[in-house]
Amino acid sequence: MGDQEREMEIVHLLRRVTTEFGLRQAEFAAQHGMHPTDVRALVCLLDAGRNGADVTAGRLGAELGLNSAGTTSLIDRLERLGHLTRSRDVRDRRRVLLSVTPQAVELGWAAFGPVIGSAVELLRGFDDTEVAAVRRFLDGFHTAVSRGPE
Repeated sequence: MGDQEREMEIVHLLRRVTTEFGLRQAEFAAQHGMHPTDVRALVCLLDAGRNGADVTAGRLGAELGLNSAGTTSLIDRLERLGHLTRSRDVRDRRRVLLSVTPQAVELGWAAFGPVIGSAVELLRGFDDTEVAAVRRFLDGFHTAVSRGPE
């Protein structure tokens, strides 16, 4: 197998993984009365929380590529479902911050915990050099995808 074939095999494998994961997310959304964008919003909020970042409606909308009306509808829907809360920023009472509820976290772990556990177990079989290579590839690929077409 030539270098280009080997490289394309990895790219195609990553596409298969992301496609399959996207299907699981869509199934999860449908089972719980959500839109796939709702799941993306929850992931954005969880990622921000893990990084210690505050999320406002404006920031969430920008990350999801939604206009103001679409963002408001999404937030209202997730709040109605009990997956999201709004609270005043204690440092600046004018700002409203969004966060994921414990109920939504539990629901996500019930659905995606086994897959996450499998990934963690798989990574435990890698040495530090292999983990670093996986991280470097995924970070670089994420950067390329985030840039979009040039």
